[in-house]
Amino acid sequence: MRILIVKTSSMGDVIHTLPALTDAGKAQEDISFDWVVEEAFAEIPRWHKLVTNVLPIAMRRWRSKPLQALNQGNLRDLWYRLRSEKYDYIIDAQGLVKSAVIARLARGMRSGFDKASAREPLAALCYQHKFAVAKEQHAILRTRQLFAKALGYELPLVAPDYGLTIAATKPGNYLVFVHGTSRDDKCWPEENWMALAKQAVASGYDSIKIPWHGEIEEQRAKRIAAACDKVEILPKSNLTEIARVLAGAKAVVAVDTGLGHLAAALGAHTVSLYGPTDPELIGTVGR
Repeated sequence: MRILIVKTSSMGDVIHTLPALTDAGKAQEDISFDWVVEEAFAEIPRWHKLVTNVLPIAMRRWRSKPLQALNQGNLRDLWYRLRSEKYDYIIDAQGLVKSAVIARLARGMRSGFDKASAREPLAALCYQHKFAVAKEQHAILRTRQLFAKALGYELPLVAPDYGLTIAATKPGNYLVFVHGTSRDDKCWPEENWMALAKQAVASGYDSIKIPWHGEIEEQRAKRIAAACDKVEILPKSNLTEIARVLAGAKAVVAVDTGLGHLAAALGAHTVSLYGPTDPELIGTVGR
C-alpha cells in the first residue's frame, strides 16, 4: 500500500506526524509513504524507515517570489512529481487550503479532516473522505487519529513512537540550549540563559552547546557564550547533524520551537519553556 502524506511545515508539525506512520506500519503490512514537505525540513521524513520518497517544495520561497517560481518551472515540476505516481491514499495531515490544493493535484483517494476539524474549513472541499477529529487535544494525537480513520485500523493505546533512526555522534556530559524560535514572544530572556549556563557548569556539566539559525540567533548565541567560557557555539549545521548532538546530550533546554520537539522525539531529557503557546495542544512529547 502506497500513501502520500501532505504535511509541509512547520518543523514541530512535521515531527508530530511521525508517530502516525509508526502506528500505520504496525497495523498494515507492506505499507510505505511518500511525503510532501517544505524544503527546509526535508531531512526529517527520511529519518523514518517507512518513508520511501520525499518531495521537497518551497511554498514559503515561492510565495515571496511567485514570478520567479513560474519562470524557473518550479510549479510545473511540482505538478509532474505529484502526477507521476498513483497512490492508494493521499492524507492531508495539515488541514490548510494550501495543503489541500497540493493533495488535490496528486492522484489517489484523498483524505483529510472534515470542515469542523480542519484548521481552515475550506480545505475539506478537496477531500473525498473527510473525518471528524476533535480539535481540543494534542496535535500528535489528532494526527494519529486521522491516520487510523483514513487507513481503517484501531488507534493503538500506546505512547507515541516517532520511529527515528538518528544515533548520537558522541554522547557526553553536556547540555544543549535551544534559544532560537520564530516568534519574539516565545523567546526566553538572554540573562536567564546566561545564568542557567553558569549554574549548569557549577553543577558539573562539562559544556553547553548552542545551535543557531540566522544572524539574530548567531548574535544571541555569541552574547550567551561571552557570559560563560563553557558555552560552545555549534557550527552552522544541517538538521541531521544537530539531531545527533541533541541525541547525545545529558539534557536539552528549549523554548517552544522545532528543535525542542526533535529533542523530545529523540528521547533526550528535555525541559521545554512555554510562554504564549499552549503545551496541552502542542507541547513536547517523548519518553
